[in-house]
Amino acid sequence: MVTWGVSALSHDAAIAVVDGDRVVFASHSERYSRRKNDAELHPELVAEALGFGEPSTLVWYERPLVKKLRHLRAGQYGFALGGSDLPRRYLRRFPLPPSYRFRAVGHHLSHAAAGFYTSGFDDACVITVDGIGEWDCMTVGTFGPKGHRFHRRTRYPHSLGLLYSAFTRRCGFKPNEEEFIVMGLAGFGRPRHVDAIYDEFVERSDGDYRLKRNVHRGIGDWLPRAAPEDLAASIQAVTEEILVDIARWGRRESGSDNLVLMGGVALNCVANSRIAREAGFARVSIFPNPGDAGSSLGAVAAFLGRPLRWDGPYLGALIDRPYAHRAVLEGLLGGEVVGVANGRAEFGPRALGNRSVLCDPRGPEVKDKVNAIKGREPFRPFAPAVLEEHADAYFDMPVKRSPYMQFVAPCRRPDLFPAITHVDGTSRVQTVSRSANPAFYELIEAFYQRTGCPMLLNTSLNKKGEPLVNSWEDAMNFSAATGIRVF
Repeated sequence: MVTWGVSALSHDAAIAVVDGDRVVFASHSERYSRRKNDAELHPELVAEALGFGEPSTLVWYERPLVKKLRHLRAGQYGFALGGSDLPRRYLRRFPLPPSYRFRAVGHHLSHAAAGFYTSGFDDACVITVDGIGEWDCMTVGTFGPKGHRFHRRTRYPHSLGLLYSAFTRRCGFKPNEEEFIVMGLAGFGRPRHVDAIYDEFVERSDGDYRLKRNVHRGIGDWLPRAAPEDLAASIQAVTEEILVDIARWGRRESGSDNLVLMGGVALNCVANSRIAREAGFARVSIFPNPGDAGSSLGAVAAFLGRPLRWDGPYLGALIDRPYAHRAVLEGLLGGEVVGVANGRAEFGPRALGNRSVLCDPRGPEVKDKVNAIKGREPFRPFAPAVLEEHADAYFDMPVKRSPYMQFVAPCRRPDLFPAITHVDGTSRVQTVSRSANPAFYELIEAFYQRTGCPMLLNTSLNKKGEPLVNSWEDAMNFSAATGIRVF
């Protein structure tokens, strides 16, 4: 029996296909439309999903009528009164079988289920923090063999995610898209305005918080003379403190040694690392796609209510070409920046070896060179993809494994690897195992055998503001635009 999960009509639309309990396909609409964070389902995405099986049941990632009530509360009357965003009406545009059953699950339940039912844990405390679902902005629950229950729900307008997005706009970046840049910018500033943020915006309590005012429409030019890097450092510090408090409370309330983090705020790898070190959990798991796109898979998981069989994040479109190990390796050894577009595309926002730009991470000029190629802000560092068994030798890891670039760790030799070390001395580490991605592992291992360096600089195969490369045609377009050879 084939079940589809769908997230759409908000941002970053996606489809996941589950055959029985095995995940066979999952991908983002933006990869097909080439429009970043595309909220609409693309016909080519639907067609590719249909190739894995027509759905007997289609599960929507949130409850649409409950969301419309929240639209009314938020003053979004156009959304609340319109009907074009009603899922069943919207889905009539696509060639779906007429007999499929439509179901909907709660927004935070779909987030939580995606994380727990792919974690491999028997039980876990699951914390979801995002901008907003229907009403929930933060939930803490316990999941286990007998089901789940939520211990705490913090509801709109009390959204830590919306507060961070408001500061993203205040710092001059695009909200709901460029929060990760604010996280990076924070390393260059000082948290001078933490007390002012608490005075103006946030009231903390034991494992919870409340906002003192609704920030859904931003905070304007708050503290107009403040430096953006200091504002970034301040909101980052406040976010970390609140999240660590929530996680400690969840540890006590759930009694579980296992933690699952979900929602868009779980993409804040600096906060994740503090939680891993300070909240008291033995193990921390984060789904590689913790935001709304990942809730397409989570909708199915919530509907089925049982663990899903999946082999990792390589679930998207297939580029079926021989892996050019020798050519890629020779390019890397010659100091070249190269691209790899091979195998199934990553489901999630980060390139993990199948749609990657790669180069030698050593040397002082590497960061500027790759940032110029990609059109990124010059202050932003890159991630190291390191052989899992060598990670501890180079990084002070807060967790045993970080296969999806979801944690930062102090680099033990920043002098040798400036391109993958941030100004604060940390690196956003991807640990690579042979079992997770044999071809990528073998490439890094071959580079290690020739150079003694068990890692590569890894960044996404795209230019700034564009989605990840999806097809070989996309890869050739990237190569033509940048001059980078793609294999």
